[in-house]
Amino acid sequence: MAEEDKKKQAQQQDDEVVGKAYDARLMRRLLKYLYPYKWAAVVSVIAILIKAVCDVLGPYLMEVAIDRYMTRHVGSLTEAKGAFLARWLSNDAATGITQIAMIYLGALLVSYLLEFVQTYLMQWTGQKIMFDMRKQIFGHLQSMHIGFYDRNPVGRLVTRLTSDVDALNEMFTSGVFAIFEDVFVLAGIIFVMLRMKWWLALLTFAVLPLILIATRIFRKYVRDSYRRIRSAIAKINSYTQEHITGMSLVQLFNRQDRAFRDFEAVNRTHMEAFKDSILAYALYYPAVEIFSSVAIALVIWMGGRGVMRGAVTVGVLVAFIQYAQRFFRPIQDLSEKYNILQAAMAASERVFKLLDTAPEIVSPAHPKQGDGSGSIEFRGVWFTYQRLSDEQRAKIATASETELAAMEEIEWILRGVSFTVQPGQTAAIVGHTGAGKSTIISLAMRFYDVQRGAVLIDGLDAREHDLRTLREHFGVVLQDPVLFSGTIADNIRLGTERITYEQMHIAAEQVNVHDFIQSLPKQYEEPLRERGNSLSTGQKQLINFARALAHDPRVLILDEATSSVDTDTEIRVRLALERMIVGRTSIVIAHRLSTVQRADTILVMHKGQLREMGTHQELLAQHGLYWKLYRLQYKDQELGLPADGLTPPLLAGAD
Repeated sequence: MAEEDKKKQAQQQDDEVVGKAYDARLMRRLLKYLYPYKWAAVVSVIAILIKAVCDVLGPYLMEVAIDRYMTRHVGSLTEAKGAFLARWLSNDAATGITQIAMIYLGALLVSYLLEFVQTYLMQWTGQKIMFDMRKQIFGHLQSMHIGFYDRNPVGRLVTRLTSDVDALNEMFTSGVFAIFEDVFVLAGIIFVMLRMKWWLALLTFAVLPLILIATRIFRKYVRDSYRRIRSAIAKINSYTQEHITGMSLVQLFNRQDRAFRDFEAVNRTHMEAFKDSILAYALYYPAVEIFSSVAIALVIWMGGRGVMRGAVTVGVLVAFIQYAQRFFRPIQDLSEKYNILQAAMAASERVFKLLDTAPEIVSPAHPKQGDGSGSIEFRGVWFTYQRLSDEQRAKIATASETELAAMEEIEWILRGVSFTVQPGQTAAIVGHTGAGKSTIISLAMRFYDVQRGAVLIDGLDAREHDLRTLREHFGVVLQDPVLFSGTIADNIRLGTERITYEQMHIAAEQVNVHDFIQSLPKQYEEPLRERGNSLSTGQKQLINFARALAHDPRVLILDEATSSVDTDTEIRVRLALERMIVGRTSIVIAHRLSTVQRADTILVMHKGQLREMGTHQELLAQHGLYWKLYRLQYKDQELGLPADGLTPPLLAGAD
């Protein structure tokens, strides 16, 4: 229980991570995703530079027009104002003003065009990066071992693919390059203002300390709000996924009101966090507007007095007013971009943590091939689902079996299990719930690695097989049938192109589902809803049988596979299974002993140990665990006796 609490706490801390506003290590990794689209980025940066010049040019042109043509004698070229434009401008006032107006209009048009180019390219690049990143994350998730999903909620992993990648997209499209634009515009404005009148420029900058203080307070509160927003989104995703998947149980037990209240609490947490961020923005932007208005008022006051003394021209004063108005906009934008950058850094830290989580089950560097016989052997297998420390693993490697059994800190699922299933044999595994039956098949397919002992497939340790090749040998039908969105044919083939329509039809006929499929409007091309919810549980299970048979596996595994079908269908499926297991090694897990009596060998599991092994008749003759299970299931049904010396009173419940 304490371990579970630690896991939940670690997951919550991971979702709530804030991170730095800029982390060079993370940024270097993020820029690798930008590298394939570097030319789009280069063009965007060039567009930003030219656009920044155009944005800074407007007030300067206004100053030239006023001082050169509106307040000076026509034809006077002695002033320094607009000296670099002097050779291009006419001495005639009307013509000169027209020229300046055209330059101003041209600068605006160029600015709008460059804004389009930059926005389009960066949005295009952002979508490409999102596509690449999501593809990489999903591919990585597919490579992860099954134990990884035991420890990580689905909603949390979905958040990595959705919200976190969206935050990174926003950084590329509205963050980094927008910061460049704001910085270039600010630098240009500062340069021009200092060149025009340095003391008026310093007067304008006098309110900057107040703005910086307001910005720091704003960032602090918004940072906390964003942290709570991200945490709440992860909880909403996880809670929604869990309850929609289990909606039948929610409604069955009339838990709608309770579930609604719980969701409302999670949703309210998100709303409150968002309201706090809205309040911070509502206070911050007006504060910056007030400070910028104060700066403009100071410019008008001191600049106006300078005009009256002849120390400042009217054009310079007008230009300074316009520059002061433009100067504070990038500062506001930078504060918001700071939050975007911080959210992206936190998101990238979580995404890279996921991508850096190496799968524990991987193919060996130099895989070997078994003898292809289809044999399965367990040699002294000890296994637990717990995550073990290196110290515990070292201790397990050298401990005796008695010492292993005495390790109270480890909850062993299998304890020293050894058995062999010969090629072509059918082995049945029976036992109480939690005895370790399903764990055995998971280890055979190497979903997990054993802590002690070995699992041999085709005479070779499963850890020495190539994973893809190993699992291609198995056909599995589980108790809970799994179907995907798509057609029935897609679900039978599962992407295996070598399966022809004829093979698919034969497989469906053999498991008694072909007639049902033929009755559907589009037959094998009938689309299925999510998880095959348009079908009954039995119909879904029969399609799973057809899938396993169509893939022609060397080893067939049935884990309570007939528990979801009716008795009549079970009899027909059992007849089909008799054909399916011919020439194949088969493992059947079942609670109903009627389905395992014809097995070549039966393994009886109890509390993680293999307690008995033999044929149906041999195990009954032993009067052990299997005999007790058999008696419990058939005491009210059996009237006769098998030829093993059992008497009717025993079957009736005599001890």
